[in-house]
Amino acid sequence: MEFKDLEIFQMVAEKGTITEVAKQFSYVQSNITSRIQKLETELNTPLFNRHRRGMSLTPEGKKLLSYSKKILMLTDEMKKAVQSNNEPSGKLEIGTVETVYHLPKILSSYIKKYKKVDLSLFTGVTELLEEDVLNHKLDGAFVTEADFHPDLVSYEVFHEELVVISDMRHYTLEELKNEPFLCFSEGCGYRARLETWYKDENVKPQKVMEFGTLETILRSVAMGLGVSFVPKSSVTHMVQSGLIQCHTLPDKYSKIKTVFIKRTDTYLTSTMEKFIETIENNKQVSIENT
Repeated sequence: MEFKDLEIFQMVAEKGTITEVAKQFSYVQSNITSRIQKLETELNTPLFNRHRRGMSLTPEGKKLLSYSKKILMLTDEMKKAVQSNNEPSGKLEIGTVETVYHLPKILSSYIKKYKKVDLSLFTGVTELLEEDVLNHKLDGAFVTEADFHPDLVSYEVFHEELVVISDMRHYTLEELKNEPFLCFSEGCGYRARLETWYKDENVKPQKVMEFGTLETILRSVAMGLGVSFVPKSSVTHMVQSGLIQCHTLPDKYSKIKTVFIKRTDTYLTSTMEKFIETIENNKQVSIENT
C-alpha cells in the first residue's frame, strides 16, 4: 500500500468522481481507477459504491477514510519534523474571523521577515474555523475566545470592545432592540454575544439578516437597514466620517478577546513557531503603545 494510493483514495472519497481527481493529479482516469482497485484487492473489500452520479463510500470505505486521514497527517508531520530547519518555509494556511483589525500588521511583519513562506488566508466564523483547525484543514486560526475543544491550544492576540452600530438617526437603547439585526452566520462569536444580550433583556429580534462580509454589513447599517455588533476598532473610520454611530453595552457583552488557535498535538515547525512569535511580539508592541 502506497501513500499516493491513500491520497488518491481520500480525494475520490471527497470529490465523489474519478474525473475530477484525475484532473487534479494530472493522471488519466484509468490510472485512478486501477489504484482504487488495487487498494480494494489488497484490503479484500469494496471501498466504493459505483453509480451513475459518481462514487460513494461503503461502510468499509468510511473506516479506511478515517485511518487514511490519520496516516497522511502523521506522514506530513514526519516530513516536517525531519526536514525542519531554522529558516521558516513552505505552506502555512491560516483562518481568521473577518473583523481582526490588527491582522494586516501581524501578517506584514511575518511575510516581510520570512519570504520563503507561502501563506494563505481563509475567512469564516469562529465555530467553523475551530472545526477546520481540529480537522487539520487549517494550520491555525484567529478567532473569538471561547470554550475550545481540549485538542486546541490558544494564544492571546488582543482585547476588543464590541459596540452596537446604527445609522445616524437618534436612537435610545430600547429602540435599538426593535431594529433588524444584521450579522454573520451562526457560529460567529460577536453574534453570540449580542444574542445573549437580547436573551437577558427578554427581547426577540423582529428580524435577523445574515451577510457574508463585514463590508456589506457596515454599508447596510449606514443605509439604515438595521443594527449590528462589531469591534469598535473596525468602524472608527466610518464613525469619524459621520456614516454610523456607536452604542455601548455593559462589559459582560462588549469586552472580548481575540486568540490564535492551533492543535496541541501537531509538530511545531519553525514556520509555525515563528508565526506565533510574531503574534507575541505584536501583542507586546500593542501593550507598550497603550
